[in-house]
Amino acid sequence: MLIDTKFQNWVESLSQNYKKAQIKAAIHVNSELIKFYYELGEEIAKTSFKASYGNKFYDLLSAELKKAIPNAKGLNHQNLRYAEKFYTMYKKIFPQVVGELVLVPWGHHRIIIDKCKTIEKCLFYIKTTVKNNLSRYDLESRILANVYERSQNTINNFTKQLSSIDEGIANQIMKDPYEFDFLTIRENYNEKELKDELTKHIESFLLELGNGFAYVGKEVRLILGYTEMYCDLLFYSIKAHCYVVIEIKTGEFKPEHMGQLIGYTAAIDATLKGEYDNKTIGILVCRNKDNTLAQHIINGTNLPVGISEYQLSNLIPDKYKSSLPTIEDLEKGEDK
Repeated sequence: MLIDTKFQNWVESLSQNYKKAQIKAAIHVNSELIKFYYELGEEIAKTSFKASYGNKFYDLLSAELKKAIPNAKGLNHQNLRYAEKFYTMYKKIFPQVVGELVLVPWGHHRIIIDKCKTIEKCLFYIKTTVKNNLSRYDLESRILANVYERSQNTINNFTKQLSSIDEGIANQIMKDPYEFDFLTIRENYNEKELKDELTKHIESFLLELGNGFAYVGKEVRLILGYTEMYCDLLFYSIKAHCYVVIEIKTGEFKPEHMGQLIGYTAAIDATLKGEYDNKTIGILVCRNKDNTLAQHIINGTNLPVGISEYQLSNLIPDKYKSSLPTIEDLEKGEDK
Protein backbone atom coordinates (compact mmCIF):
# COMPACT_ATOMS: atom_id res chain seq x y z
CA MET A 1 0.00 0.00 0.00
CA LEU A 2 1.30 3.43 -0.93
CA ILE A 3 1.49 5.81 1.99
CA ASP A 4 1.40 9.53 1.25
CA THR A 5 4.01 11.93 2.55
CA LYS A 6 1.60 13.84 4.78
CA PHE A 7 0.75 10.63 6.61
CA GLN A 8 4.42 9.80 7.06
CA ASN A 9 5.09 13.30 8.39
CA TRP A 10 2.19 12.97 10.80
CA VAL A 11 3.52 9.61 12.06
CA GLU A 12 6.93 11.21 12.53
CA SER A 13 5.42 14.02 14.62
CA LEU A 14 3.63 11.46 16.79
CA SER A 15 6.86 9.53 17.28
CA GLN A 16 8.62 12.73 18.32
CA ASN A 17 5.89 13.36 20.90
CA TYR A 18 6.42 9.85 22.21
CA LYS A 19 10.19 10.34 22.50
CA LYS A 20 9.68 13.58 24.42
CA ALA A 21 7.31 11.82 26.78
CA GLN A 22 9.79 8.95 27.14
CA ILE A 23 12.51 11.32 28.32
CA LYS A 24 10.26 12.89 30.92
CA ALA A 25 9.03 9.45 31.96
CA ALA A 26 12.30 8.80 33.77
CA ILE A 27 11.00 11.23 36.41
CA HIS A 28 7.23 10.95 36.12
CA VAL A 29 6.61 7.61 34.44
CA ASN A 30 2.89 7.12 34.78
CA SER A 31 1.99 10.81 34.75
CA GLU A 32 3.74 11.47 31.46
CA LEU A 33 2.47 8.23 29.92
CA ILE A 34 -1.17 9.08 30.69
CA LYS A 35 -0.71 12.58 29.28
CA PHE A 36 0.89 11.10 26.17
CA TYR A 37 -2.02 8.70 25.64
CA TYR A 38 -4.43 11.62 26.02
CA GLU A 39 -2.55 13.68 23.43
CA LEU A 40 -2.24 10.66 21.16
CA GLY A 41 -5.97 10.06 21.49
CA GLU A 42 -6.65 13.68 20.61
CA GLU A 43 -4.48 13.43 17.48
CA ILE A 44 -6.24 10.23 16.41
CA ALA A 45 -9.71 11.62 17.10
CA LYS A 46 -9.07 14.73 15.04
CA THR A 47 -7.09 13.33 12.09
CA SER A 48 -8.55 12.96 8.63
CA PHE A 49 -6.37 9.93 7.91
CA LYS A 50 -9.00 7.61 9.45
CA ALA A 51 -11.25 8.35 6.52
CA SER A 52 -8.39 7.85 4.08
CA TYR A 53 -7.30 4.44 5.36
CA GLY A 54 -10.62 3.11 6.70
CA ASN A 55 -10.59 -0.14 8.68
CA LYS A 56 -6.82 -0.51 8.21
CA PHE A 57 -6.06 2.80 9.90
CA TYR A 58 -5.26 1.55 13.43
CA ASP A 59 -3.18 -1.41 12.27
CA LEU A 60 -1.31 0.80 9.83
CA LEU A 61 -0.69 3.52 12.39
CA SER A 62 0.53 0.94 14.92
CA ALA A 63 2.93 -0.62 12.41
CA GLU A 64 4.33 2.74 11.32
CA LEU A 65 4.78 3.99 14.89
CA LYS A 66 6.65 0.79 15.78
CA LYS A 67 8.95 1.36 12.85
CA ALA A 68 9.57 4.95 13.89
CA ILE A 69 10.07 3.98 17.56
CA PRO A 70 11.44 0.39 17.52
CA ASN A 71 11.77 -0.03 21.29
CA ALA A 72 8.41 1.50 22.17
CA LYS A 73 5.77 -0.49 24.01
CA GLY A 74 2.04 0.12 24.19
CA LEU A 75 1.57 1.19 20.58
CA ASN A 76 -0.46 -1.79 19.38
CA HIS A 77 -3.76 -1.13 17.63
CA GLN A 78 -5.79 -1.90 20.78
CA ASN A 79 -3.97 0.77 22.79
CA LEU A 80 -4.41 3.28 19.99
CA ARG A 81 -8.16 2.71 20.12
CA TYR A 82 -8.12 3.03 23.91
CA ALA A 83 -6.17 6.28 23.65
CA GLU A 84 -8.85 7.72 21.39
CA LYS A 85 -11.61 6.58 23.76
CA PHE A 86 -9.65 8.01 26.71
CA TYR A 87 -9.47 11.42 25.00
CA THR A 88 -13.13 11.32 24.00
CA MET A 89 -14.23 10.46 27.55
CA TYR A 90 -12.30 13.21 29.35
CA LYS A 91 -11.77 15.96 26.76
CA LYS A 92 -14.36 18.34 28.24
CA ILE A 93 -12.92 18.21 31.76
CA PHE A 94 -9.31 17.06 31.30
CA PRO A 95 -7.65 20.19 32.78
CA GLN A 96 -9.77 19.87 35.93
CA VAL A 97 -9.20 16.12 36.49
CA VAL A 98 -5.74 15.52 35.03
CA GLY A 99 -4.23 15.56 38.53
CA GLU A 100 -6.25 12.43 39.42
CA LEU A 101 -6.09 10.74 36.04
CA VAL A 102 -2.29 10.65 36.03
CA LEU A 103 -2.28 8.79 39.36
CA VAL A 104 -4.08 5.79 37.84
CA PRO A 105 -2.11 3.21 35.78
CA TRP A 106 -3.03 2.82 32.13
CA GLY A 107 -4.21 -0.77 32.61
CA HIS A 108 -6.76 0.47 35.14
CA HIS A 109 -7.91 3.17 32.70
CA ARG A 110 -8.56 0.50 30.08
CA ILE A 111 -10.80 -1.42 32.49
CA ILE A 112 -12.72 1.74 33.39
CA ILE A 113 -13.12 2.71 29.73
CA ASP A 114 -14.45 -0.77 28.92
CA LYS A 115 -16.96 -0.97 31.75
CA CYS A 116 -18.07 2.61 32.46
CA LYS A 117 -20.20 4.48 29.96
CA THR A 118 -20.64 7.81 31.78
CA ILE A 119 -18.09 10.36 32.91
CA GLU A 120 -19.57 10.30 36.42
CA LYS A 121 -19.06 6.57 36.75
CA CYS A 122 -15.52 6.79 35.34
CA LEU A 123 -14.54 9.52 37.81
CA PHE A 124 -16.05 7.57 40.70
CA TYR A 125 -13.76 4.61 40.00
CA ILE A 126 -10.80 6.90 39.32
CA LYS A 127 -11.22 8.42 42.78
CA THR A 128 -11.84 5.00 44.35
CA THR A 129 -8.68 3.58 42.77
CA VAL A 130 -6.56 6.49 43.98
CA LYS A 131 -7.95 6.51 47.52
CA ASN A 132 -7.75 2.74 47.99
CA ASN A 133 -4.70 1.95 45.84
CA LEU A 134 -6.74 -0.72 44.06
CA SER A 135 -5.20 -3.46 41.99
CA ARG A 136 -6.73 -4.18 38.60
CA TYR A 137 -8.48 -7.20 40.09
CA ASP A 138 -9.94 -5.19 42.98
CA LEU A 139 -11.06 -2.43 40.63
CA GLU A 140 -12.80 -4.86 38.28
CA SER A 141 -14.40 -6.66 41.25
CA ARG A 142 -15.89 -3.38 42.50
CA ILE A 143 -17.23 -2.50 39.08
CA LEU A 144 -18.81 -5.96 38.69
CA ALA A 145 -20.34 -5.57 42.17
CA ASN A 146 -22.03 -2.32 41.03
CA VAL A 147 -20.42 -0.32 43.83
CA TYR A 148 -21.01 2.94 41.94
CA GLU A 149 -24.73 2.32 41.44
CA ARG A 150 -25.13 1.25 45.06
CA SER A 151 -23.40 4.38 46.35
CA GLN A 152 -25.54 6.94 44.52
CA ASN A 153 -28.72 7.00 46.61
CA THR A 154 -27.44 6.28 50.09
CA ILE A 155 -29.16 8.05 52.96
CA ASN A 156 -26.77 9.61 55.46
CA ASN A 157 -25.70 12.92 57.00
CA PHE A 158 -21.95 12.57 56.40
CA THR A 159 -21.66 15.87 54.52
CA LYS A 160 -22.85 17.80 57.58
CA GLN A 161 -21.24 15.73 60.30
CA LEU A 162 -17.82 14.79 58.92
CA SER A 163 -14.83 16.57 57.39
CA SER A 164 -14.54 16.34 53.61
CA ILE A 165 -11.82 13.66 53.83
CA ASP A 166 -13.70 11.53 56.35
CA GLU A 167 -16.91 12.04 54.39
CA GLY A 168 -15.29 10.64 51.25
CA ILE A 169 -14.16 7.51 53.07
CA ALA A 170 -17.52 7.12 54.82
CA ASN A 171 -19.36 7.37 51.52
CA GLN A 172 -17.24 4.50 50.20
CA ILE A 173 -18.44 2.40 53.13
CA MET A 174 -22.10 3.16 52.45
CA LYS A 175 -23.88 1.05 49.86
CA ASP A 176 -27.60 0.74 49.22
CA PRO A 177 -28.28 -2.09 49.13
CA TYR A 178 -25.55 -4.13 50.76
CA GLU A 179 -25.39 -7.47 48.95
CA PHE A 180 -25.18 -10.48 51.23
CA ASP A 181 -25.06 -13.00 48.39
CA PHE A 182 -22.26 -14.82 50.19
CA LEU A 183 -24.78 -16.04 52.80
CA THR A 184 -26.98 -19.14 52.61
CA ILE A 185 -29.75 -18.91 55.17
CA ARG A 186 -33.27 -20.25 55.75
CA GLU A 187 -36.23 -18.23 54.49
CA ASN A 188 -37.76 -17.22 57.85
CA TYR A 189 -34.49 -16.22 59.48
CA ASN A 190 -34.31 -13.95 62.52
CA GLU A 191 -31.83 -11.23 63.45
CA LYS A 192 -29.65 -13.56 65.49
CA GLU A 193 -29.31 -16.00 62.60
CA LEU A 194 -28.44 -13.20 60.17
CA LYS A 195 -25.78 -11.77 62.49
CA ASP A 196 -24.38 -15.25 63.14
CA GLU A 197 -24.10 -15.90 59.41
CA LEU A 198 -22.45 -12.53 58.79
CA THR A 199 -19.80 -13.22 61.42
CA LYS A 200 -19.23 -16.75 60.06
CA HIS A 201 -18.49 -15.12 56.71
CA ILE A 202 -16.72 -12.11 58.17
CA GLU A 203 -14.08 -11.96 55.42
CA SER A 204 -16.78 -11.65 52.75
CA PHE A 205 -18.58 -9.04 54.85
CA LEU A 206 -15.37 -7.03 55.19
CA LEU A 207 -14.93 -7.12 51.41
CA GLU A 208 -18.47 -5.80 50.99
CA LEU A 209 -17.66 -2.92 53.34
CA GLY A 210 -14.49 -2.07 51.42
CA ASN A 211 -10.74 -1.96 52.02
CA GLY A 212 -9.09 -1.14 55.31
CA PHE A 213 -11.49 -2.58 57.89
CA ALA A 214 -10.74 -4.51 61.05
CA TYR A 215 -13.43 -6.58 62.74
CA VAL A 216 -13.76 -5.75 66.45
CA GLY A 217 -16.62 -8.02 67.49
CA LYS A 218 -20.27 -9.02 67.66
CA GLU A 219 -22.61 -8.00 70.50
CA VAL A 220 -19.90 -5.75 71.89
CA ARG A 221 -20.68 -4.69 75.46
CA LEU A 222 -20.90 -0.93 76.04
CA ILE A 223 -21.50 0.82 79.34
CA LEU A 224 -22.44 4.48 79.54
CA GLY A 225 -23.26 5.75 83.01
CA TYR A 226 -25.25 2.95 84.61
CA THR A 227 -26.71 1.77 81.29
CA GLU A 228 -25.43 -1.42 79.68
CA MET A 229 -25.96 -2.05 75.95
CA TYR A 230 -24.70 -4.40 73.26
CA CYS A 231 -24.08 -3.22 69.70
CA ASP A 232 -24.63 -5.75 66.90
CA LEU A 233 -21.36 -5.49 64.95
CA LEU A 234 -18.35 -3.27 65.54
CA PHE A 235 -15.53 -2.53 63.08
CA TYR A 236 -12.61 -0.13 62.88
CA SER A 237 -11.82 1.79 59.70
CA ILE A 238 -8.04 2.09 59.40
CA LYS A 239 -8.30 4.71 56.66
CA ALA A 240 -10.91 6.87 58.39
CA HIS A 241 -9.34 6.28 61.84
CA CYS A 242 -12.72 5.66 63.43
CA TYR A 243 -15.02 2.98 64.77
CA VAL A 244 -17.94 1.89 62.57
CA VAL A 245 -20.91 0.36 64.36
CA ILE A 246 -23.48 -1.57 62.33
CA GLU A 247 -26.97 -2.32 63.60
CA ILE A 248 -28.84 -5.11 61.78
CA LYS A 249 -32.65 -5.18 61.41
CA THR A 250 -34.41 -7.92 59.47
CA GLY A 251 -37.63 -5.96 59.03
CA GLU A 252 -38.63 -2.50 57.82
CA PHE A 253 -36.88 0.57 59.22
CA LYS A 254 -38.61 2.21 62.18
CA PRO A 255 -37.70 5.53 63.85
CA GLU A 256 -36.91 3.80 67.14
CA HIS A 257 -34.16 1.84 65.42
CA MET A 258 -32.24 5.06 64.95
CA GLY A 259 -32.47 5.73 68.68
CA GLN A 260 -30.62 2.46 69.33
CA LEU A 261 -27.93 3.26 66.77
CA ILE A 262 -27.40 6.76 68.15
CA GLY A 263 -27.05 5.28 71.64
CA TYR A 264 -24.35 2.87 70.49
CA THR A 265 -22.54 5.56 68.51
CA ALA A 266 -22.52 7.97 71.45
CA ALA A 267 -21.40 5.24 73.85
CA ILE A 268 -18.47 4.25 71.61
CA ASP A 269 -17.41 7.90 71.28
CA ALA A 270 -17.53 8.24 75.06
CA THR A 271 -15.82 4.97 76.02
CA LEU A 272 -13.75 3.50 73.15
CA LYS A 273 -12.81 6.44 70.94
CA GLY A 274 -9.21 7.46 71.51
CA GLU A 275 -7.59 10.87 71.39
CA TYR A 276 -6.59 10.50 67.74
CA ASP A 277 -9.73 8.68 66.56
CA ASN A 278 -12.35 10.47 64.50
CA LYS A 279 -16.09 10.41 65.16
CA THR A 280 -17.71 6.99 65.26
CA ILE A 281 -19.87 6.25 62.21
CA GLY A 282 -23.17 4.44 62.70
CA ILE A 283 -24.88 2.44 59.96
CA LEU A 284 -28.30 0.86 60.26
CA VAL A 285 -28.85 -1.99 57.79
CA CYS A 286 -32.46 -3.09 57.37
CA ARG A 287 -34.53 -5.27 55.02
CA ASN A 288 -36.39 -2.28 53.57
CA LYS A 289 -37.12 1.36 54.35
CA ASP A 290 -39.24 4.37 53.50
CA ASN A 291 -36.58 6.68 52.06
CA THR A 292 -38.45 9.87 52.91
CA LEU A 293 -38.92 8.85 56.54
CA ALA A 294 -35.31 7.65 56.78
CA GLN A 295 -33.92 10.93 55.43
CA HIS A 296 -35.97 13.03 57.86
CA ILE A 297 -34.84 10.88 60.79
CA ILE A 298 -31.20 11.18 59.67
CA ASN A 299 -31.48 14.97 59.41
CA GLY A 300 -32.53 15.13 63.05
CA THR A 301 -29.30 13.80 64.55
CA ASN A 302 -25.89 15.42 64.98
CA LEU A 303 -23.95 12.14 64.87
CA PRO A 304 -22.64 10.71 61.55
CA VAL A 305 -25.11 7.96 60.67
CA GLY A 306 -26.58 6.29 57.59
CA ILE A 307 -29.39 3.89 56.72
CA SER A 308 -29.17 1.17 54.05
CA GLU A 309 -31.03 -1.91 52.91
CA TYR A 310 -29.57 -5.36 52.31
CA GLN A 311 -30.29 -8.09 49.79
CA LEU A 312 -30.13 -11.88 50.10
CA SER A 313 -30.28 -14.28 47.19
CA ASN A 314 -29.48 -17.69 48.70
CA LEU A 315 -32.49 -18.52 50.84
CA ILE A 316 -33.25 -22.12 51.77
CA PRO A 317 -36.94 -23.10 52.23
CA ASP A 318 -37.65 -24.10 55.83
CA LYS A 319 -38.80 -27.60 54.83
CA TYR A 320 -35.34 -28.37 53.46
CA LYS A 321 -33.35 -26.78 56.27
CA SER A 322 -33.43 -29.77 58.63
CA SER A 323 -32.30 -32.23 55.95
CA LEU A 324 -29.12 -30.31 55.05
CA PRO A 325 -25.91 -31.62 56.65
CA THR A 326 -24.02 -29.23 58.90
CA ILE A 327 -20.30 -28.58 58.61
CA GLU A 328 -19.84 -30.76 61.70
CA ASP A 329 -21.75 -33.61 60.01
CA LEU A 330 -19.57 -33.36 56.92
CA GLU A 331 -16.39 -33.34 59.00
CA LYS A 332 -17.52 -36.41 60.94
CA GLY A 333 -18.24 -38.17 57.67
CA GLU A 334 -14.72 -37.50 56.44
CA ASP A 335 -13.26 -39.02 59.64
CA LYS A 336 -15.06 -42.34 59.16
